[in-house]
Amino acid sequence: ITPPHSLQAVANAGAEQWQVDVGDADVATLHIPPTLGRARRFHIDVRCVVQCPAEGTAAWHAMTVEVNGRRERSRQIKTSTPGQADRLDYHFRVEVPVGAALRVRALTRVHGAVRRRLQIEAAEA
Repeated sequence: ITPPHSLQAVANAGAEQWQVDVGDADVATLHIPPTLGRARRFHIDVRCVVQCPAEGTAAWHAMTVEVNGRRERSRQIKTSTPGQADRLDYHFRVEVPVGAALRVRALTRVHGAVRRRLQIEAAEA
């Protein structure tokens, strides 16, 4: 069952927290709107979880992360835990100037594996 796509924004003692979870979709986009009056720094976590096929099946999964339309990271790995879940994670920090928005997009590809979850989280530092 695919969970509904969700976007959450939470203010925690003045610090912003944003999250988008697109379930088993292949693309996730997190939009953080601009603010006036202050620059921001976010810790970003991007996670792709896949289900591995049975042993003996050649499988791989890949994820590309873009920040404001620019490629930040791209990686493809063998799906290496037969019959279990495997994942790709990418963690980074980004500075957002005063009045600027932030757009983080994750694109995934799989071969021989089944995509289970794709999510992006941003926590203001």
